[in-house]
Amino acid sequence: MLLVLLLQIVSQEMMKRVVDILHSEQCSCVVENRGEIHTFFGRGVKDLYTLYTTRPDILHGALIADKVVGRAAAALMIMGGVKQVYADTISELALELFSQTDIKVDFGNRVPHIINRNKTDMCPMERTTQHLNSLDTIIDAIDKFICSLA
Repeated sequence: MLLVLLLQIVSQEMMKRVVDILHSEQCSCVVENRGEIHTFFGRGVKDLYTLYTTRPDILHGALIADKVVGRAAAALMIMGGVKQVYADTISELALELFSQTDIKVDFGNRVPHIINRNKTDMCPMERTTQHLNSLDTIIDAIDKFICSLA
């Protein structure tokens, strides 16, 4: 019991450090796994997608702090096997996905959906994935979207 409590305290302290790095270094995303910190500065889900497709070992069991988490990012994190997530802003669509997992999620601001960069409409990935029911179909949609950008 004491060991479990100590592990929880260490995990909380590490998560606080990850969130502090997100804010102090003005990253878009920070991933901690096995003592290694990875910082990202890209927009959208591209950095998470790249990790998921090329370095899934970094995501599995990771703590993640992210500026914005929508449904697509949530799907990548779930499929990647992350342990804990903090988001400055998270959509209800993402929270819906996370609610079906054991992933611990904390956030600063909850919004109905993520908006696009121009603040004129829903984020394209949020719109694309909002009615998709399985994680596999969400990942397929992300894959098609990322490939269309190349």
